[in-house]
Parts: sequence; C-alpha cells; structure tokens
Amino acid sequence: MAAPDHPGPHPAFVLHRRAYSNTSLLLECLTAANGRFPVIARGVRARSPGGAGLLQPFVPLLIGWSGRGEVKTLTSFEINGAAIDLEGRALYCGFYVNEVLMRLLERHDPHEALFGLYRETLAGLAADNEIERILRRFERLLLTELGYGLLLERDAESGAHIDPDRRYHYELERGPLPVRAASADTVKGSTLLALAQDRRLDGEERKEARRLMRRVLAHYLGDRPLKSRELFGSACG
Repeated sequence: MAAPDHPGPHPAFVLHRRAYSNTSLLLECLTAANGRFPVIARGVRARSPGGAGLLQPFVPLLIGWSGRGEVKTLTSFEINGAAIDLEGRALYCGFYVNEVLMRLLERHDPHEALFGLYRETLAGLAADNEIERILRRFERLLLTELGYGLLLERDAESGAHIDPDRRYHYELERGPLPVRAASADTVKGSTLLALAQDRRLDGEERKEARRLMRRVLAHYLGDRPLKSRELFGSACG
C-alpha cells in the first residue's frame, strides 16, 4: 500500500538521492511508520540550495508529503537534530547499510524497529567503536525483523547448545551443523555465540562472522552485487 498523505512532521532519513529534472531531487526516504518510499523534492535545487544540502543521507529529518501515486511529493522538511558525522571507513559502512536496506526492504512496508535500529547503527558508526560488531548486529537484526532470523545458539539437527570449541557448517535457511574438520566455509561455535549475543569479536571471529553474514545476505540479495562493496571493498563489511 502506498504511503498516504502525511503533512508531517515525521522523522525520516534519506537512503538515496539523485537529480530529477533540472531543479528537483528524487529521494528514497525511510520513516518509522511508513517504511521506505520515493519522494520528489520539487524545485529544491533551484529554490533552496541550502535546503537541498539537508536532503542527503545520514541527516535526521522531519518531513511531510502528499500525493496519490507511488511517488510522493515532499511538502515540508527540516533538520531533526545534528547530522550524523560519518568519515572514512564509517562513511563507507553507512553507504553499505543504506544499500542493504534499499535492496532488502520492500517499499511501503513499515518496520518501526528497523528505523530505530538504523538510527542506532549510524550513531555507533559515528562513534567508530567496534565497527565490525555494529555491522554484524545490524545485519542480524535486519534479517530477524524481515522474517529471516538466524539460528545461532543451537545445533540445527539435534537442538543441542552450540559448543564454542566446535566447528560448524551453516546451512542456509536451516542453521549450524557440526563438522569434524575445519574448512573455508565453516565457523567456530564461539563466533556463532558472539554473533547471537552481540559480543565483541576477536580477530578470527571477525573474519568468520563477516564471511558468514556475506554468504547469508547474498542468499537474499540475489545475484546482483552490492555497489558499495564494489566501490569500497572490505572496508564496508
């Protein structure tokens, strides 16, 4: 269902933007109550260059919109607190987070919990504190919210608790299965538990967790690679 008219103000973030005609912007916005949807900011590039500068990723906004069709018209916008300052690797990771949301979240599918998760993730990236753990938490909770939650604390076959010292093969859409020998596609039990419990990851656990989550996300993203990974490589998780 298309987002109905909402004069606002409603908290929002811009996930993506591009020029539209000579004077406007086409935005993909994320809101708590209405999910992700496209909005045209008509004439904003000519009428309000400073305002156009606010309509970009990582700036918390209050917006209003109108229109009957799929693409809405922005009727009001203002900043909603300080912009979230992402630099260097954190900025690359922010673009990665935005792209994953654009690819996995259906338009007009509201997830209030995801809006809060997104805001928390950006704040964590800005603090530059354990970026790998922050990204893995975002990926795991996003999948859970969308109905693709991961089994991380029990053996998918026997139901036994995960042994931190054993190695497991993670079978997509099923869960971890114990194996006898380590290989490139196996993960240690301690890594699975660290992911499940949002604990700090050590060096080897970081590599295993990143590899596992890439494989899981690829299953749901399909064959088209993420542009953020192509541009920024391993810097963005």
